[in-house]
Amino acid sequence: MFLVELLNSNIISFMLLAALMVMSPGPNGVLIAKTVPTSGRAAGFANVAGFFASFYVHGTFAIFGISVLLTQSATAFMIVKYLGAAYLCWIGIRAIYSAIKGEGADENISPAKRKRTLMKAFMEGFLTNALNPKVSLFYLSAFPQFIDVGQTSMAIAYGFVTSQAILNAIWFSSMAILVAKLSNVARSDQFKQNFKRWLNGIIGAVFIGFGVGLARFKP
Repeated sequence: MFLVELLNSNIISFMLLAALMVMSPGPNGVLIAKTVPTSGRAAGFANVAGFFASFYVHGTFAIFGISVLLTQSATAFMIVKYLGAAYLCWIGIRAIYSAIKGEGADENISPAKRKRTLMKAFMEGFLTNALNPKVSLFYLSAFPQFIDVGQTSMAIAYGFVTSQAILNAIWFSSMAILVAKLSNVARSDQFKQNFKRWLNGIIGAVFIGFGVGLARFKP
């Protein structure tokens, strides 16, 4: 019953937006690139476990915060919706700008200077994602489009959170494996630079589209 209700929700659309958010450049990828070369693939997976756990912190604040907001003030909800739409468009514009300028394509990410324990790697991953304002703003901007307070159950709301946490784990686990095998090449390969520019451009265009769609959305 839960799976049927989840599939009948906007989970597919949310997962598409969440996947683009996960793939966009940010501190999580930098942390993986710093951890794996000196502390190993297991430490990278511990980083990912920390990312995973921290999504429930962001999700809980977003779910309960938006619930209170929607039940108390329709005007406040509209303000949050338009701010969220502006934020999504801002991410898109920045990504396209980075793609045009090639910013970060030749960035040299230095590895960690000393080996991490698995617990330390987990906590670094948890704090990096938990303190990332980009993730908080993502939930505040995306949830009003997908969550109907009073109609969407708490289980479904956390189903959305879990889906993004799983996507994040898949993406950054794959990155940890890649960096573990090809860390030297990954920092200098020209193909990687060009791919990142194209990826930024595509992600930017899609985020702008979602931002415009959110601004036009009427509950």
